[in-house]
Amino acid sequence: MRYSESFIYTLKEDQKEAAIVSHNLLLRGGFILKLASGIYNYLPLGLRVIRKVSDIVREEMNKAGAQEILMAAIQPAELWKESGRWNDYGKELLRIKDRGDRDFVFGPTHEEVVTDIVRRFVKSYKQMPLNLYQIQTKFRDELRPRFGLMRGREFIMKDAYSFDKDEAGMDVSYEKMNIAYHNIFRRCGLAFRSVEADTGSIGGKDSEEFMVLSQTGEDEIVICDSCEYASNVERATSIVEDEPAQEIELKEVATPGKQTIKDVCEFLGSDPKFSAKALVYKNEKDEVFCFFVEGDDELNLIKAMRATGSVELEMVSDDELKKLGLEKGYIGPVNFPNKDVKVLCDERIKHRNNLVVGANEPNYHLMGAKFGRDFECDTADLRVVKEGELCPRCKKGTLKKIRGIEVGHIFKLGQKYSKAMNATFLDENGRSVPYYMGCYGIGIGRTAQAAIEQNHDEYGIIWPISIAPFEIEIVSLDTRNKELVEFCDILYEQMKKEGFDVLYDDRDERAGIKLNDMDLIGIPIRVIVGKKAFEKGEVEVSLRRDRQKQSVEKDEVLEKVKELRDMLYSEIEEGRDG
Repeated sequence: MRYSESFIYTLKEDQKEAAIVSHNLLLRGGFILKLASGIYNYLPLGLRVIRKVSDIVREEMNKAGAQEILMAAIQPAELWKESGRWNDYGKELLRIKDRGDRDFVFGPTHEEVVTDIVRRFVKSYKQMPLNLYQIQTKFRDELRPRFGLMRGREFIMKDAYSFDKDEAGMDVSYEKMNIAYHNIFRRCGLAFRSVEADTGSIGGKDSEEFMVLSQTGEDEIVICDSCEYASNVERATSIVEDEPAQEIELKEVATPGKQTIKDVCEFLGSDPKFSAKALVYKNEKDEVFCFFVEGDDELNLIKAMRATGSVELEMVSDDELKKLGLEKGYIGPVNFPNKDVKVLCDERIKHRNNLVVGANEPNYHLMGAKFGRDFECDTADLRVVKEGELCPRCKKGTLKKIRGIEVGHIFKLGQKYSKAMNATFLDENGRSVPYYMGCYGIGIGRTAQAAIEQNHDEYGIIWPISIAPFEIEIVSLDTRNKELVEFCDILYEQMKKEGFDVLYDDRDERAGIKLNDMDLIGIPIRVIVGKKAFEKGEVEVSLRRDRQKQSVEKDEVLEKVKELRDMLYSEIEEGRDG
């Protein structure tokens, strides 16, 4: 493509709305344009990147045996009511009505629709395994859309759905997608890691997230320094060590005006680790829960939602606490005062013999509280794992935290949707059985933007060649020199004939503008044709990543570009798993 004939417009200044580098560079480089909060137009450069990511996804999905379809974006409410998610999904679900006052949703995901498609046609175990996928626009009404394509409301997603006759078949389909995802993100030139993850509102048995490693990532990842254990912090666990058994007398102590764990423990001279703090929340059904975790621990809200079957949890206000008969700062599990409030303790509480807990009356706490003797309640893993704790898998390595950007997620759904929607087939014995399903998503735009987070410098983007808008850029620095322009024109046509993806900057602009735009847009291989070098029979060739110019004879430019192109693709194939 000739730059002079293209719709490419760059911006000099950093954009105020962009809080992270990749968002700023997408806006400044003319890849995307904001239309509304969390909603973006893809301009020509951005669309070229999106299509290259999509092409890689399609190739790997097809190789894994999946078949591409395209499902309707607008979905009837009846399907969501059938699955039970009409009331459960939450405020992210954009609900709309047609002129007949019928309820619809703008699809955030397509489990219901694809289940409806398959149940109409797949009636026998002989028709499986089956995997259907699409690349399509979704909408989720995010509370705080931010970071451009990272957390938008409207976004492009690849979602796939597998159908199998039994759990063993589902496991095979899941592993095929796991391999395909590793291939996809490797081919996109990303350093990434797959981690155990929470299934969230999608539901199901097991899931893994694919994280692009980045210090600006929204997600925290817990990894072991001795084995391959890796998990999203929302799912991560660590070894719970038993405390030596001992009997300590329970006694009430005065703690006047001491309401926080810090103040109570300083006053009593105790370790926050041997205290239990209370956190009271209510869910979307107005059910109230009191969670107890160790004093130096943080409640993991995702784990708390999973333990209570909640979609949302909101902290109860001070006024609501009073109405519930609970004393702020003095709530404890011993003789808990409200039977309508469900009490859950973190598993670690169960292993403590000598806990400081609230006495459920102002200005008093209890010392020496012991689970099983002084109080009992349901327990679950409710805490956020800390660095330095023991790995739950190898039981000898220590855990550390890194940050990442979620670009893909795979789930074992099991029979959640097929049972709810009465989607069945006849098995080998003629029995009517629900399908075993899996679902597999990739954020196409998010993958593209994550690549920028990993690949940029002070001048602009450094695209991996496999997803760059163009592989090569030719820049003519003297458009009035007929011989130089003729050389550039011929070189451009030769590269196109070779099948290279080329942008030719033939604009009548100052050299500084062209070179700055070239750095900003980030095309991997650059051929710069300037007057002085050209008169000596040379052309400057460089890689965007190091900007180190090499002088190449004019008649050797094409071969040099081929060599660099092959080298960059070879590096991509070697992979960059984190």
